[in-house]
Amino acid sequence: MAEAELRELNEQFGVPNKTLEPDVVSELQSIMRIHSLSVQDLYFKWESYCIKMDMDGNSLSVESLRALKQDIQDALERSNRTHHAHIKTEKRSSGTPRSAVKNTGDVYGMLEGMVPNTPATAKLNKSASKRRNHLETPSMARVKGNVPSSSPDYKSPLRMEKQLDSMSTVPTSFNDRANPGEIIEVLNEHLEPPEPPIAPHAESRIKLNAASDLRKLGYKTLAMKSSEASEILDDRIDEFLSLVRDYKNIDENEFGSAASQSTTEIVAVGRIASDSSEGRPNAASLVLETSRRTGGGRRVPLNLQKLNGRYQFFPGQIVAFRGINSSGNEFVVSEVLEMPLLPSAASTPEAIETHRERLRGGPDAMDSDDEPAPLSVIIGSGPYSADDNLDFEPLHALCSQAADTYADALILTGPFIDVDHPLIATGDFDLPEDAGADLDAATMSTVFKYMISPALNRLVASNPTITILLVPSVRDVLDKHVSWPQDIIVRKDLGLPKAVRMVGNPMTLFINEMLLGISSQDVLWDLRHEELVGGRTADPVFFSRGPRYVIEQRHFFPVFPPVDRQKLPKAGTADGLPTGAMLDTSYLKLGEMVNVRPDVMILPSALPPFAKVVESVLVINPGFLSKRRGAGTYARMTLFPPKVKDQELTSSGMVLHKIFERARVEITRI
Repeated sequence: MAEAELRELNEQFGVPNKTLEPDVVSELQSIMRIHSLSVQDLYFKWESYCIKMDMDGNSLSVESLRALKQDIQDALERSNRTHHAHIKTEKRSSGTPRSAVKNTGDVYGMLEGMVPNTPATAKLNKSASKRRNHLETPSMARVKGNVPSSSPDYKSPLRMEKQLDSMSTVPTSFNDRANPGEIIEVLNEHLEPPEPPIAPHAESRIKLNAASDLRKLGYKTLAMKSSEASEILDDRIDEFLSLVRDYKNIDENEFGSAASQSTTEIVAVGRIASDSSEGRPNAASLVLETSRRTGGGRRVPLNLQKLNGRYQFFPGQIVAFRGINSSGNEFVVSEVLEMPLLPSAASTPEAIETHRERLRGGPDAMDSDDEPAPLSVIIGSGPYSADDNLDFEPLHALCSQAADTYADALILTGPFIDVDHPLIATGDFDLPEDAGADLDAATMSTVFKYMISPALNRLVASNPTITILLVPSVRDVLDKHVSWPQDIIVRKDLGLPKAVRMVGNPMTLFINEMLLGISSQDVLWDLRHEELVGGRTADPVFFSRGPRYVIEQRHFFPVFPPVDRQKLPKAGTADGLPTGAMLDTSYLKLGEMVNVRPDVMILPSALPPFAKVVESVLVINPGFLSKRRGAGTYARMTLFPPKVKDQELTSSGMVLHKIFERARVEITRI
C-alpha cells in the first residue's frame, strides 16, 4: 500500500527521471493524512494553489508544501465560520436543484428574465440514438454579413425534427461542411507564417503568469445585496471623475451635478442610461445617472443637439460632459470629454531577452544566431457541437489541427457543455459505450470526461509540450458558479491531462511577455444592440467602435443593465430563450482591467468573426466553433519573437510589447 502510494505521488508530483525527496514525500503524506485527501485530490489543490500564488507547479519544496497546508487549513476554517454564522441564510439562498427549476420560477419577479429556465438533466436514455440516425448537422450558409446566422426565427416551440426541417440551409454532416480550412480574414498578412515544425518541441516554450487574482472569483453567488450593488455602481462613477480630473487638469470647482439647476457651465460625470425599459435607446430617452456623492443619485434627461450628431453612447457607459442645466429640466451637452486610456503593457529588456531564449526551445539552442521560431496559438470558442448531436466533431477537428501543427498553446472558451443545447436541456442523449457508468449515477462531469476530455488527452499525447487554457462560460452546465465574473471550473473527475490549466472568466494573464485578456461573455453583441450612434460619429465601423468601448471603459463588460434575453440569439431549448448575462453587480469590479491595457483581447461573439487593432490592442473574435446548424470558425495567432531596440525604450527604460505589429492572425473555417 505504501509503495503504491509513493509511486502515485511520484507520478503526479515528480518530474521525469527524478524521484521526490523523502522530506517532500513526508510533507505530502502529512497533508493527505490530516485532510483525508487522495493523491489526485491533493494534486488538484496544489495546482490550484500554484495558479493563485503565481508559482511554478514544478517548484515543489517543503516550504511551499507547508504554505499549501496552511492555505488549506485557512480555507477550511473560513468555510466553518461561514457555515455556523449563516446557516439559516444558506438554507434560503442555496442553489436551486436543476430538477426543480421548472416548477419554482422567479417568485418575486425581481430577476426580469435574467435567469435561464433550465430543464432537468436527469434523463439519459436510449431514444436519442434512434432519433439521431436521421438527423444530420446542417452546413454553414453565411459567409459574410452584418448579422449572425446562428438562430432560426420561429414563433412557437417545435420538436427537434421540425426545427431542423424549418431551417433554410440544406442539412449535411460535419464531414461534408463547405470550405473547411478556408481562411476568411488575415491580419498583418505581410508577416509570412513559417512551416510548422516536424516534431513537437523538446519542452514547453510558454510561461504563464496570472495578472488577475483568481482567489477573488470564488465569491458566494446568489447572495447579492442591493446596497452593495449600488455602492459598486456609485464607486465606478467617482473613480472616473478622479481620472478625468487628473487627465484634463480640471479644477475641482468646475465639477458639479448635472441634475442641479445652474446658470454656470460645469463638468458632469455619470452613467448613461435610458428612461425606457423597452426598445433601443434614442436621443429622446437618454438620461445621465449621477452618483450619490456628486448628484444624489438622480437622473437627468440629456439634450445632445449641440453635438451635431458626433456622439456614440450605450447604457452603462461612464461619460464626462461639459454643459449646463439652466432650466432644471435637462442637461444641455456642449462637449464630450475624452476618457483617459490605461497605459500599454511593457517589460524590461532583460525580461524580453529571457522570453526570446525560451522561444529557442531549450539551453542547447540558445547560442544559435537564427531567429527563434514564432509562437503558435490557436483560439476556439464554444459551443462545440451543433444542435442535433453531442459528437463534438468541431472540437476534435480543432484538436487535430493543434496536434498536426504542434501548436504552442490552445485557448478554449466555454460553453463546453452548453445549458442552451437542446439535448442537454432535455437530458435526452446517450453516454459513449466506453463510459461504463450507471446512468442513474452519471453527472455532467461524466459527460465531460467521456465526450470532451478524450479529444484533449489525444492532443497532449501527440503534442506533449502544448499548453491548454480552458475559460468557463455562464452557459456551462458543468460550472456551479453561475454568475459573471465567474470562478474556474473544478477539474476533479473530469479526466483532464496535466497540460490543461483552468482559468476564470474574465481572466488576464501573461503568456511569456504578451498580456492576454479573455472573457467568454458576449459583450460585443450587447454593445451592438444597445448603442446609440449619432449621424456624424467619428468611428462608423462597429467592429472597431465596439472594442474601443471596452478599452475606454476599462471593463470586460461595461454594459449595464445587460441586454434583455429576448434580444439575444435564440437558443435550441423548447422556449428558445437563451441564458442571459448573469451579472453579479456586487462583484463587477472583478471584471475591470487593472493597471495596463492588454496586448491581446479575446472577445468571442455571435457577431461575425474578426481580428482588428484598436488603440494598440489586438482584438480577436474567433467566432463560435460550432453554430446551431453548422460548422463555425476559429483563430490562429502566429506571434513573432520580440526584439529590443534602443529607440523603443520608454522613459523608464521599459520595452513596449507592440504585439499588434508582430502578430499574424488568421480567421479560419473549421
